[in-house]
Amino acid sequence: QVQLEESGGGLVQAGGSLRLSCAASRSIAGIRAMGWYRQAPGKERELVAVMLNNALTHYADSVRGRFTISRDNAKNTVYLEMNSLTPEDTAVYYCNVKSISSAPTGYWGQGTQVTVSS
Repeated sequence: QVQLEESGGGLVQAGGSLRLSCAASRSIAGIRAMGWYRQAPGKERELVAVMLNNALTHYADSVRGRFTISRDNAKNTVYLEMNSLTPEDTAVYYCNVKSISSAPTGYWGQGTQVTVSS
């Protein structure tokens, strides 16, 4: 079983930046996609950014141009660089990895809280 551990969340003022990291417990073969989701209080979990195995990326409209997803295969880690943060970005951020051996929903981390103050 693969464990994913997110880190890098915290409290930041509007306009600030944070970098989230998601480290897998081991190398994952046959990765199809690595992504970040978020869930704000009272809202459904939503896709923030995803990187497909061919390195193509997709971003939610609300974060495009401000957030950047990247990965380091040698470290089994995916990152989310978040800039120009607004209070609307406040949420728990979850890492997700889908592979040929995972369930269709993929592997999930426990989440890391991001709070943006105005």
